[in-house]
Amino acid sequence: MNTVVDNTPYFALVDDDAHSAHLLTRMLLAHGAPRIEIFSSAADAVARLMPSLATTAAWPTMVIVDLKAHSAANLEFVTLLAPVIRNDIPVVVMAQRPDRRHTADLHDAGADAVFTRHAERDAYRREAANIVSFWARSQRLDAVGM
Repeated sequence: MNTVVDNTPYFALVDDDAHSAHLLTRMLLAHGAPRIEIFSSAADAVARLMPSLATTAAWPTMVIVDLKAHSAANLEFVTLLAPVIRNDIPVVVMAQRPDRRHTADLHDAGADAVFTRHAERDAYRREAANIVSFWARSQRLDAVGM
């Protein structure tokens, strides 16, 4: 028996604001991102994403965390995610004006990169392009056929 596994690349976007998730999705896709699967909360991501990370199911090629429930929501989720995520799946956090200490805390928790959530449209668009560029640079060259 053959099991069909969808190995097409996708980003897992964990965002508790539907408007923000829709806007970021549009911006990322416009800059060449692969398919994006949105998780509407940390709890939703834990329920749906964490089990796939523990199996041979199709893993995301990057996890983007943009939680706004409270000031430490991103840090809490990254800390929860770090022990179960594979090392070759980058974890990116969108933060509102991250200072050096907050950025260091996110990196220490397991984030591979921290990007700024800008209010101005063109700056937001540039940051989305930077995220896609970061993903492209982090891809393994020998990943064909995985």
